[in-house]
Amino acid sequence: MTDSPASGDARTEQLRGRLDAVRQRIGRAAAAAGRGENPPRLIVVSKFHPADDVRRLAALGVKDFGENRDQEASAKAGELEALDLTWHFVGQLQSKKSKTVVRYASAVHSVDRSQLVAALERAMAGQQELTGRADLDCFIQVSLEEDAGAHRGGAAPEEVPQLAEQLEAADGLRLAGVMAVAPLGADPDRAFEKLLGISTGLQRDFPGATGISAGMSQDLEAAVRFGATHLRIGSDILGSRPAVR
Repeated sequence: MTDSPASGDARTEQLRGRLDAVRQRIGRAAAAAGRGENPPRLIVVSKFHPADDVRRLAALGVKDFGENRDQEASAKAGELEALDLTWHFVGQLQSKKSKTVVRYASAVHSVDRSQLVAALERAMAGQQELTGRADLDCFIQVSLEEDAGAHRGGAAPEEVPQLAEQLEAADGLRLAGVMAVAPLGADPDRAFEKLLGISTGLQRDFPGATGISAGMSQDLEAAVRFGATHLRIGSDILGSRPAVR
């Protein structure tokens, strides 16, 4: 096990400054949107960064972390189990990885097809029998691309109701809401306004599906304007991906 990093080391102070800056951005955006009393939840996306950076951020008060590769996420969650963190899986997920993901993740933000719902339900049945863990929060990832053949992942908007019905009926899974990534080169306001409309429609039939997972380092203000409840921030807190050695 890696020794805990010193609380006042240079990297900790760098992360402290970056985290404070992002929290201030979120606070300003929430206030401007009239959401000062109900700001979105910050998920720090720690992919490609070492477990020691997660330790440092946990010491600075961060409890929610996002990962997009199961192998890396599983290793970090295991190493940092004593910290009682909340792990969010935010990347594209292969159905065969469901058994591993449900061992550590409290939420999966990238549910985009019927087969994955079925795989997660099966995996949760075994995991809940073994550990009695809480239900898995599931966000339906929606593609906001105009060209469905070249999107960054996600179900088509018209597929959302069917996936929602399947999630609502699945044992061990909880329909948490929707998730999206703003298309490359697109106006994030337009993209997140579309996502808000999809969320509003979903909540008419599923009132508990209030979550909107949207917004990254470059577009968090737009996401907050259009109702994001969860922000997935990586590079503006952790910096560029470490060099591969």
